[in-house]
Amino acid sequence: MTSIDKAAALSPVSADDLPALRRRITAVLIASQILGGLGVATGIALAAVLAQQVSGTEALSGLAPTATVAGTALLSMPLAALMTACGRRPGLVLAYVIGALGAGVVVLGAVIENFPLLLLGMAAFGAGSSANLQARFAAADLAEPERRGRAISNVVWATTIGAVLGPNIAAPAGRSVSGIGIPAAAGPFVWAAGVFLVAAVMVFALLRPDPLLTARALSPADRSREGRSLRAGMRAVRESPMARLALVTVAVSHTAMVSIMSMTPVALSHHGAGIQLIGLVISGHIAGMYAFSPLMGWLADRIGRLAVIGLAVGLLCAAALLAGTAGASHGQTAAGLFLLGLGWSAGVVSGSTLLTDSVPQPARAAVQGLSDLAMSTTAGIGGAAAGLIVARASYGWLNLVGACLLLPLAALAVRRALSRPVPATDGGR
Repeated sequence: MTSIDKAAALSPVSADDLPALRRRITAVLIASQILGGLGVATGIALAAVLAQQVSGTEALSGLAPTATVAGTALLSMPLAALMTACGRRPGLVLAYVIGALGAGVVVLGAVIENFPLLLLGMAAFGAGSSANLQARFAAADLAEPERRGRAISNVVWATTIGAVLGPNIAAPAGRSVSGIGIPAAAGPFVWAAGVFLVAAVMVFALLRPDPLLTARALSPADRSREGRSLRAGMRAVRESPMARLALVTVAVSHTAMVSIMSMTPVALSHHGAGIQLIGLVISGHIAGMYAFSPLMGWLADRIGRLAVIGLAVGLLCAAALLAGTAGASHGQTAAGLFLLGLGWSAGVVSGSTLLTDSVPQPARAAVQGLSDLAMSTTAGIGGAAAGLIVARASYGWLNLVGACLLLPLAALAVRRALSRPVPATDGGR
């Protein structure tokens, strides 16, 4: 047992203290999620523009966001290993610090016009996204099983604020550095570094006691270090059909969303939409992703994780149908993108909740890191493939492929529901 584990075990939280502790932990996570979402959205808003300026060619501009996704995926497992061993607080703090350092490297790469250095910084910048993803699981550590969906969804909802504000402050951030020799397109990364550092300080100072270590201390059976390794986490997924379904749900929902969303601005522009209209469509999509996540969490707790996974499949298929057949109808495209966001929210919230339900407590941090790895990796592949599909076929075909990705998920969910019906709050265990 590490010194941190001993401290948690020697300072158990009483049952009477738990409600107040849950509220305080959730408040800290929501505040840090707002800051983290703001930092990611501010930096990523002009990432492709900055990459084009530094590389000198539009053909390489897409490598900047791709490097960020790759960095998020690569850092998922090391951060999960740290959280498994030491708790949520050190892992989240380190992720935000790495994100801040990455933003600094991006600025340096822009100043000296070094494209490989810029991509390295973008990869490290992806740690900010890793922190945001892991925060939703930290919210579930101390939540009652029948309220886990709502606990996760409240933290996901907080991303709405940062995601909406971030792109809107990118221009002021660019102007703020114009007189000190930093390219305007790199200005958002200067601000993002500061925001990440504030989030790191907040988590370090206020996320006490650590929710994961406290959850272990409150469960005598889970105080042993056995079963906490990454290998144990992978074994837990192999042994749990519900955990496998949860992993597939999160990965497929995220991949379908990223693939279709990433090429929607291109499709809209081909049909005469201007930048303002494209921005409105994407804003509606983001609102669908985050603003309604508390509803999805409530539904996951009330009617069951499997039912909301089914809802996610239905929403995502409807989104692909609307967007894929919209043609020049911008209103239909906007409706499809809004449903795409709702489907993503339903899939990620229900899948994350089911995953937490379906594995033993000691293995949860490792399994959750594995989920984020799968989520980021498949989305990166899907985003890259989306451009090829649209270039060789059409945006309609991309939506058809996205819908086809959902068919195996639907079959797996139906199989699990028929083979093992469960109460709504049981989560599939």
